[in-house]
Amino acid sequence: TRLREYSAVRTYSVTNLDGKLHAREIVRMEYIAPDNKKFVTTSEEGSSLVRHMVLKRLIESESSAAAGKEHQDSSITPANYTFNMLGAEDVDGHHCYVVEAFPKRKDKYLFEGKVWIDSREFAIVRIAGHPAKKLSFWITRAEFVRQYEKIGDFWLPVKDETTVSVRLYGKKILRVDHFTYTVNGMKTAALIQQSPYAFGVSEKPKSD
Repeated sequence: TRLREYSAVRTYSVTNLDGKLHAREIVRMEYIAPDNKKFVTTSEEGSSLVRHMVLKRLIESESSAAAGKEHQDSSITPANYTFNMLGAEDVDGHHCYVVEAFPKRKDKYLFEGKVWIDSREFAIVRIAGHPAKKLSFWITRAEFVRQYEKIGDFWLPVKDETTVSVRLYGKKILRVDHFTYTVNGMKTAALIQQSPYAFGVSEKPKSD
């Protein structure tokens, strides 16, 4: 309830396993509680087909999901998952409990995999797994990793990476980097140290 609004710049990119860029789109995302997400594209390059069929559809799906138009509750709670404690592990400077999550229904907005939970704040640091339901005829497999960091008082995503096996086209990598957050009207520079890739410190995907 304290998260009234936030915004971020996101870079969406699709590459092959060698890092060759197929498409990239940079958007400004604005969220206003409780269910409004607005996306404005500020830059785009690469294949228009990939941008239209993959990136823009991904953005539209998130916008619809936020408004509750497409699916049931997908929160990571006992209502949607059965959990199994696996142990503890240090991740990116956080001491975490590691939990295995099994979805209670076949839903493409749920996943099967592992969750790393900060042992002090009980916030999610990382999720890794695959969708509980096959996404489409063309996508035969999708494995993802999502990373979170504490931005001000809230834990928000900083990076998503999904390896997708596409029928007839092989494996592709979809990355989403989140940076330049503004939370409840307050800007923060916390991600500069926590997510160097998002600020161009690490190597970017190679273009054609």
